[in-house]
Amino acid sequence: MSDLCERLQDANEAGTYRLSCPLAVLEANVALSGMLLIDVDMAAVHSKGEFLAAMAQALRAPDWFGLNWDALADVLGDLSWLPAGGYVLLLHGDERLGLNDADYAIVNDMFSEAVSYWKSQGKPFWVFFT
Repeated sequence: MSDLCERLQDANEAGTYRLSCPLAVLEANVALSGMLLIDVDMAAVHSKGEFLAAMAQALRAPDWFGLNWDALADVLGDLSWLPAGGYVLLLHGDERLGLNDADYAIVNDMFSEAVSYWKSQGKPFWVFFT
């Protein structure tokens, strides 16, 4: 098992990071770790609505997902329909994810809260930006 694979499985190490290894290396280590890679293409995202729609699609959000911040927070803190030993959220695209400053701050806070929640559950939840 590689060092990256072991690190990915450590909930205490989980957090939000800029991807610093080749994508193929991350993908292989996520697969080895038994975690779920949630790949989100943000290349065509230019608004909050498009961001939420891209997240809903990537997360295979339930029908109750309401395309708002509260619904996204609820989904990130549940994921019962995507059972896994942990989660790696990989966001591709513009550094600001197509969001204005206020919405970008909300998303970063939401990701931090999701990481903290999953740590409390003993499951790693990683967010990587490419």
